[in-house]
Amino acid sequence: MRWERQRISSPVAEAALPLDLPEPVRGSGRGGLRLPDPVPIEAGTEDAFAIEVRAKSIINRVPGESAVPFGWTVNPYRGCGHACRYCFARRTHTYLDLDAGHDFDSKIVVKVNAGALLRKELAHPRWAGEPIAMGTNTDPYQRAEGRYRLMPEIISALRDRANPFSILTKGTLILRDADLIVQAAGVAPVSVAVSIGSVDERLWRAVEPGAPSPRRRLDVVRRFADAGIGCTVLMAPILPGLSDGPEQIDATVRELVAAGAERIVPLLLHLRPGAREWFRDWLQREHPELVPLYSRLYRNGSYLPKSYQRGVLALVEEAKRRHGVRPPRSPQFRDVTGAAESDAEVEEVRQLSLL
Repeated sequence: MRWERQRISSPVAEAALPLDLPEPVRGSGRGGLRLPDPVPIEAGTEDAFAIEVRAKSIINRVPGESAVPFGWTVNPYRGCGHACRYCFARRTHTYLDLDAGHDFDSKIVVKVNAGALLRKELAHPRWAGEPIAMGTNTDPYQRAEGRYRLMPEIISALRDRANPFSILTKGTLILRDADLIVQAAGVAPVSVAVSIGSVDERLWRAVEPGAPSPRRRLDVVRRFADAGIGCTVLMAPILPGLSDGPEQIDATVRELVAAGAERIVPLLLHLRPGAREWFRDWLQREHPELVPLYSRLYRNGSYLPKSYQRGVLALVEEAKRRHGVRPPRSPQFRDVTGAAESDAEVEEVRQLSLL
């Protein structure tokens, strides 16, 4: 694997694979990967570990054909310990000859030089200071961040260059860096978005086993609102048959408004290859009664039918009118995530529903 040359530590010569699996052949989804020198991390799975690498670049250009409202991203991690069943980024792990299922949840690639490399790239004469989005592939505030603390140096680098940025997260670790984010917002446009698809605790435990609870994420929204930073909430993803009912949507919107969400952007579940298979297997185990519904709704591809989307989005809009969404409190914190202002714009940002 080309990326193996970037690893900090060499693989242990005789270490067994996790769970005593037999030695795989290349192309099996693990690419012959053996355990590195142990770097245990707390994550959504018991056997999670980090694979430390030194990245060659950190600011990534988004392909022009991608239907997302940002042009550049920074991702200090690959893989995610949140272990969300539906995560659309799962397929990216297959580029490393790892699988899109358990490997994505448990083998977290850590770009240990991310902060220093970002400072170098921001200082390059060709860098024009364009907005940078973080959290658009995997969460920069997943649990591994508690060990590696990459984000304080990243935010400091962006602050020192007055470079606009946005952060999308499910992680409560962002509160650790709240003061840095406020400082950065004093010199450049900065926005924060938190992903909370539902406030149903049972559903959270089932589909986002490694992520902080919705209640803790609501506290993130509340804390940033109290700090004077308008926090957008991506109500994402809304899951057919699981969180799309009128009462469920009303309960979620009510809690988001009470927490001080500046904007609420609903996004419905999309299932790309990689995530599709992993989610389907979970659905067959836990909710076999919903398999026919999902087969019908997703028979034409990764996205839900427009008619279904319109119905669910109308429920969200009704709930927002019923409970009242607070107007922006701090105009200086201009949103650079591209979160939608209305139903008509939701389609433009649906790919942000990773979290």
